[in-house]
Amino acid sequence: MLLCGIIDELTKSAPETHAVSFFFCQATDVRINHATSVLRGLISMMVDQQPILISHVRKQYDKAGKQVFEDVNAWEALSEILASILEDPLLRTTYLIIDALDECTMGLYRLLEFVAQKSSAYPHIKWIVSSRNWPTIEETLDTLSQKTKLCLELNETSVAKAVAIFINYKVQKLAEKKKYNNENRDAVFQHLSSNAHGTFLWVALVCKELTHVSKRHVRKKLQDFPSGLDELYKRMLNQIRGLDDAELCKSLLGVMTTVYRPITFDELMSCIDLPEDIAHDYAEAYESLEEIIGLCGSFLTIRGRTISLVHQSAKDFLLQEAEIFPGGEDIVHYSIFSRSLRAMARTLRRDIYSLVHPGCPIEQVNQPDPDPLAAIDYACIYWVDHLCRCSPNKNAIGDLQDSGPVGIFFRNHYLHWLEALSLSRNLSGGVASILKLENLLQVCFYSYSSKHDSDNIPLDDTDEFTTY
Repeated sequence: MLLCGIIDELTKSAPETHAVSFFFCQATDVRINHATSVLRGLISMMVDQQPILISHVRKQYDKAGKQVFEDVNAWEALSEILASILEDPLLRTTYLIIDALDECTMGLYRLLEFVAQKSSAYPHIKWIVSSRNWPTIEETLDTLSQKTKLCLELNETSVAKAVAIFINYKVQKLAEKKKYNNENRDAVFQHLSSNAHGTFLWVALVCKELTHVSKRHVRKKLQDFPSGLDELYKRMLNQIRGLDDAELCKSLLGVMTTVYRPITFDELMSCIDLPEDIAHDYAEAYESLEEIIGLCGSFLTIRGRTISLVHQSAKDFLLQEAEIFPGGEDIVHYSIFSRSLRAMARTLRRDIYSLVHPGCPIEQVNQPDPDPLAAIDYACIYWVDHLCRCSPNKNAIGDLQDSGPVGIFFRNHYLHWLEALSLSRNLSGGVASILKLENLLQVCFYSYSSKHDSDNIPLDDTDEFTTY
């Protein structure tokens, strides 16, 4: 929230000789929780604002094509590009902004080292970063000789003023929508002001809940919203426990807490076990999922057709709740893996986009409507990741046998899978998946070689073929 305001002000007030480039990290989405993604995002915005800088990107692209930005060496290539851009005398004074460094779960240390090194070397580049108070982050950034540190905990008055403005705005919108009288409006404002404790998210979640409360009951209902995020989350979970669809809601929350990125409605139907009475009917299943998501209260948010957890704090809370993972988190990963494999086996086929001539450039491929890959896009990319997160139990070992589901899938659909990854512009993800699968096979069959036949899947050639 704070950095959004800073970005807006800089964008409005900065003259044409200045540029603003920003990136928002989010731990619950693997596409934007990686140090490489941070650099890629910053570079993209800088080049978009100053096209003359594209020459620095082109230099790396001409060496090895787009793979240089996607494979295991992407960090080296992107850090070299950004360093080269920062040295360019044509670069305008630039603000580089990174929000939620603590939610950069992969490559955080080298990102911190890069920021520390470059901020000292180029004084015309202004870095603005935000984070929770993590010692590793503070220790690295504290080494900078020129810095301004703003600790929100030590500026409670300023934060309280900002939250008060936010409360006033939300109450005004709520009063207009629900047609509150003055007494109801004042009661809502008073409760939010007394219990927010400087937390924007708490205010937003309570206001979201109040949109479903009749104005006749609003003052009585306010007492059900305790102060503090954890207490509010506990209340929301208690509400779910009393529902007829409590188990399905908890299953949905388990899936959403476990997936590697926000997923669409179509993708969710490939990841979750639906009751038999609705699973066979797509329209009914879709409608039921919408209803179940609504019952999950403010844990989830929907943008367009994409579902995600409302905030990292919601994920942290749910991960501590045993009833969301009654058999352990491993079981949820295994369920998503096995359902993904079955969904891909049902859907994948040769020339799935009916291109006839599969050798045409990907840029010339028009995505059909409806897209036959829409429901399995997540499955194609992350099924191996979910399998790798399962403990090497009896089920996983059986699946990895040559005669098991993974072996059968590769024999019947390996080329179809690569085709789907190509069409989704993520073939490099297939290479990474094969390597992960090879490592998993070694671990599993080394651990169980004395108890199980080691009739494992032969992957030696698949990795070479995919890379080629």
